[in-house]
Amino acid sequence: MEKILVIVESPAKAKTIEKYLGPDFKVRASMGHLIDLPRSRTAIDTEHDFTPEYITVRGKAKLLKELQSEAKKVERVLLASDNDREGEAIAWHLSNAIAPKTNAQIQRISFNEITPQAIKTAVDNPGAIDEAKVNAQKARRVLDRLVGYNLSPLLWKKVKNGLSAGRVQSVALRLICEREKEVEAFIPEEYWSLNVDCKAGKAAFSAQLVQWKGEKPDLKNESDVQIVIDAVKGINGQVTGVHETEKSVRPKPPFTTSQLQQTAANRLSFTSKKTMQIAQTLYEGINIGSSRVGLITYMRTDSVRIASSALSEAREWLEQHYPEDLPPQPIEYTVGTKAQDAHEAIRPTYTTYTPEHMKDYLTRDQFRLYSIIWERFVSSQMNNAKTKTVSVDIQSGAALFRVSGTKVIQKGFLKVLKFLVSVEGKNIAYPYLKVGDAVKFIDFHKEQHWTQGPSRYTDASIVKTLEEKGIGRPSTYAPIISVLLDRYYTTRSNKQLVPTVLGRLINDMLVEYFFNVVNAEFTADMESKLDTVEENKLRWTDMIRDFWYPFKERVEEVGKTLESCKGSLDEPTGEFCEKCGKPLMKKLGRFGYFIACSGFPACRNTKPIPVGKCPKCGGNLVKRRTKEKKREFYGCSNYPECDYLTYTKPRE
Repeated sequence: MEKILVIVESPAKAKTIEKYLGPDFKVRASMGHLIDLPRSRTAIDTEHDFTPEYITVRGKAKLLKELQSEAKKVERVLLASDNDREGEAIAWHLSNAIAPKTNAQIQRISFNEITPQAIKTAVDNPGAIDEAKVNAQKARRVLDRLVGYNLSPLLWKKVKNGLSAGRVQSVALRLICEREKEVEAFIPEEYWSLNVDCKAGKAAFSAQLVQWKGEKPDLKNESDVQIVIDAVKGINGQVTGVHETEKSVRPKPPFTTSQLQQTAANRLSFTSKKTMQIAQTLYEGINIGSSRVGLITYMRTDSVRIASSALSEAREWLEQHYPEDLPPQPIEYTVGTKAQDAHEAIRPTYTTYTPEHMKDYLTRDQFRLYSIIWERFVSSQMNNAKTKTVSVDIQSGAALFRVSGTKVIQKGFLKVLKFLVSVEGKNIAYPYLKVGDAVKFIDFHKEQHWTQGPSRYTDASIVKTLEEKGIGRPSTYAPIISVLLDRYYTTRSNKQLVPTVLGRLINDMLVEYFFNVVNAEFTADMESKLDTVEENKLRWTDMIRDFWYPFKERVEEVGKTLESCKGSLDEPTGEFCEKCGKPLMKKLGRFGYFIACSGFPACRNTKPIPVGKCPKCGGNLVKRRTKEKKREFYGCSNYPECDYLTYTKPRE
């Protein structure tokens, strides 16, 4: 008889943990939630304390029965789902489903990293399910269900079938739409810059105009630039000032979830979803020779706290490899006021597992992500770097030119950085000059510029904004972006998030009629209340009640007064259906515009919108997607007779 059954969330995690435990243990995976709200209806009893109606998730009944059967054979069941709200809810549901079927003792264990020592410590110190954390998850689930399942039918009735609205992603959509309006409203203004190639003794360099007649240059057009050139041409210049500034550069703290997503987006061009998927594999375990090891700690966290054992190991490694850059005491970083601090920061489980040592065991993307996690953690426990910036001022009549450069004079933590080296860590050359030196002007370079307006959001910048505004939590940043893309409310263009016509229509309606729901401050306040529920300082039903009744009243009012705009997005094409002869319409669907017969549903003829002519046969080129719908391409509408395709968008 097996003594202990351990239930985790994923097969990969189960595979890793099973290698650490002896023959008295059996490790099984629940595959995420086994019990949840049904998808077909709201399933919240708003008349009786918002009681949720939970059911076994479709397709999971067999697995649940297997776990119940396994639980009958053991003396103890250890629920080892993730140590966050979702994980706690999974453990709670499993406990409720298994308890009536077994006499085994059911306990909760949690850990921040999947290593032999961490798993052993967790098994030796089981606890109880955190009811307050379960209630926080329940409150969030009920809140999102009430919002989504009341707003979505309203959108179906008034705008278009198949649409949906969510509590948090609607706020993110609003941010993206508002930024798009700013981008469209921006009017670029012309300005010019002036550089001059210089020579002083043997030194050759380029200097930039920084002052004209004692003020910052305001060169609005080429004529303004030419006035400066004519004034100083042939006069040359003289060094009037040499300014040296030393700066101490502190290392950054280890990664939180949002910082990891932002850095991976900026440095590695990863989407937030890709970052979290790769981090999950590093956390759950990688085969290293004959062993399997979790390489990083739990990747959903808003804390920069580090366990004392991990700090000790990092300092021991630094003592061996960079003793001159090891501070006398460990460096502690301040946890943000909004951080839940349930987990440590994201760090490598073993400092000794350097990226170079792990490279042969990892895919290219795993290696790159692991590298920045390792570098960020190890560098966070090293001495500051020091830089020296030298600025040389060169006066020529009423014009002041300047050349600047930076030199790293003490590398400190920069020594371990390869992927994460910043501008501050790079040497930028500057001439060695002194006051009074003559400078000869060789050639002038004038360049036209245009002022840059606000940038569209990227994965990195929207995550940063959501975090700053207190919207969502570490576990929700990537799903928020994915939902907006999947629903075709936004698209990606050169890594930027651009709202679609459909997304802007939905946003305009929600902002006008449900301002509170898509208000950043309101959403942040709801997140704060969820935290308070988790701290057991607020009843979750009170929180939902305060929200529900005003919201319900508003939904009913809008449902009665808002005029339907269904069909307003459809446009006649001037062509007729080759199957039934009725007019063809340009319609907006989940994945963008398409051509469809106006005789629907009697006639279901549809086809993509042509985006150009096929260079091979002259037919229409249409946008298509690969079977996995992960990549778009443009193919000939005469396929399979013509097999032309391209991944480059043709001219329309």
